[in-house]
Amino acid sequence: MTITLKTPVKGNYLKVMKAFDRNLFEALKPAIGEMEIVKFTGSSKGDTVHIRFLKPIKAEWISKIVEDKITADKAWFVDVGTSIPWPLATWEHHHIVEMIDETSSMVIDQMTFTGKNFLLTLLLYPAIFFGFFPRKSIYKKYFQKRFTSSPDNQVQA
Repeated sequence: MTITLKTPVKGNYLKVMKAFDRNLFEALKPAIGEMEIVKFTGSSKGDTVHIRFLKPIKAEWISKIVEDKITADKAWFVDVGTSIPWPLATWEHHHIVEMIDETSSMVIDQMTFTGKNFLLTLLLYPAIFFGFFPRKSIYKKYFQKRFTSSPDNQVQA
């Protein structure tokens, strides 16, 4: 099953993609529950993200970045879950930043997943959708704050 969320943000697509770092990852932590980032090596092919959920459930989540690319009008990286919590069976997350114009971009989260069986896959859909939906407002605020409105989107000091 696939969920796609699109969010327009301030910032040139190359600078927005470069900002997919640990600071942004920290900002994207869910408000509900407790988790820690055990390891974050980046958003390039070969990097690893390891999260430990502490509350309300205990679980480990490890994803490997398996692809990254930049073209003339978009950039992306893909993470694949290598150790994911039950009831997930598979996880693939495409992080895409498309150019709208020189000072605006579209951040696209495209998550493809399956549960351990068809019923679990259906039940996971609303949980994942509502778990990722808050990212839309976080992205907007984060990039609005990070980039000025100047044509070349200089990072604010």
